[in-house]
Amino acid sequence: MHLNYRNRNLLISFLCLFFVACDVSEKENTSSPSFVINPIPFQSSSPSAEPNLFTDSLGNIYLTWIEKNGQTGTLKYAKLVNDKWTDPVIISSGDNWFINWADFPQFITNGKNGFLASTLVKRGKSTYAYDIHFYHSPNGINWNGPVLPHDDGKEAEHGFVSMASAGNNVMISWLDGRNAAMSGDEHDMDHHSGAMTLRGGIFDYTGNKVNEWELDNRVCDCCQTGAVQTNNGPVVIYRDRSEDEIRDISIVRFIDNKWTAPKPIYTDNWKINGCPVNGPKLDAKGNTIAIAWYSEPNNKPEVKVIFSTDGGETFMDPIKINDGKPTGRVDICLMEDSSAWVSWIEKEEIRIIRVTENGKAGKPITISKVSKKRTSGFPQMTKDGDSLIFAWTDDTDSLRVKTARIKF
Repeated sequence: MHLNYRNRNLLISFLCLFFVACDVSEKENTSSPSFVINPIPFQSSSPSAEPNLFTDSLGNIYLTWIEKNGQTGTLKYAKLVNDKWTDPVIISSGDNWFINWADFPQFITNGKNGFLASTLVKRGKSTYAYDIHFYHSPNGINWNGPVLPHDDGKEAEHGFVSMASAGNNVMISWLDGRNAAMSGDEHDMDHHSGAMTLRGGIFDYTGNKVNEWELDNRVCDCCQTGAVQTNNGPVVIYRDRSEDEIRDISIVRFIDNKWTAPKPIYTDNWKINGCPVNGPKLDAKGNTIAIAWYSEPNNKPEVKVIFSTDGGETFMDPIKINDGKPTGRVDICLMEDSSAWVSWIEKEEIRIIRVTENGKAGKPITISKVSKKRTSGFPQMTKDGDSLIFAWTDDTDSLRVKTARIKF
């Protein structure tokens, strides 16, 4: 079914989200949806980038992004209400931020009296020495902080945060370079004296630490991490790094009050002597987990999806979803029927595809044209009932965050 919005668009061009209906079968998508993509209308004239989407347990959807004016960065958020974004709220601003296309702020809320958001702030003279700063709010309006999740005090890299609800608290994981910190002004991300580590902790919504662990003592330096809560407990995924420079995706799980040893979700055997800056994404419902990731074994770029129905203890066979040579930068949403929608960049397009647990994949749908440059960042996706909300950075003219909705 295809709805024509041509005439209506003349009247409502400032709205940023539109609905269309699209029939999706179990085997494949038989039609391409038609929808309108608009910039967020309330943004200032300053460039905007690094969007992130979050859906809380009550179904509320939030969007964060950074606006940059000269050397000053400002983190803002808005909430989706009646298919419109609310007026933006400023979380924090600073002129000493580490603003990075791949290491973007994170946001989480319980939808009631707990809001938590992260930024990155430079520490010392080294390019890659920066701290994670958490800001918290009881109402989403008045923000306090900063609070640092790490207390090593090192001029080192701390970033690539992921957060997931953990009852009344928050499970937080991050990449931590305290063991890789070097004296002097240089930070060599691939030949440092120590390895990047993965750390995790339980925090309350004011940023206070309840517990903290080292989850893996040698990981890839600059790929995003992912965290979810399953019925069995928290799960964290990330790009690992062996002594032989094999950088496959690994998982750790909190079982019986302790973390399991790192374990690959699938053995790609991708050997690469530098960080690909292309982390995995996951989503969970109960003990069902869906993970999407990019890999390039034998110089063959691939985007894959894999399912687990036991909280990540075992996994089914992976499903390759790309047609040609993908750029990666994946995201994934697990739907109520346990199928997953996956997004990635390929041929300078944001694409999505529906994949089922039994390995059936539909036809890819193009959401938007996008460049492969770093300025385009990592497109984001979240679910809203049976529809999906998208956010990405359009860098074709000037940096501008855009959003769209597609309903199936």
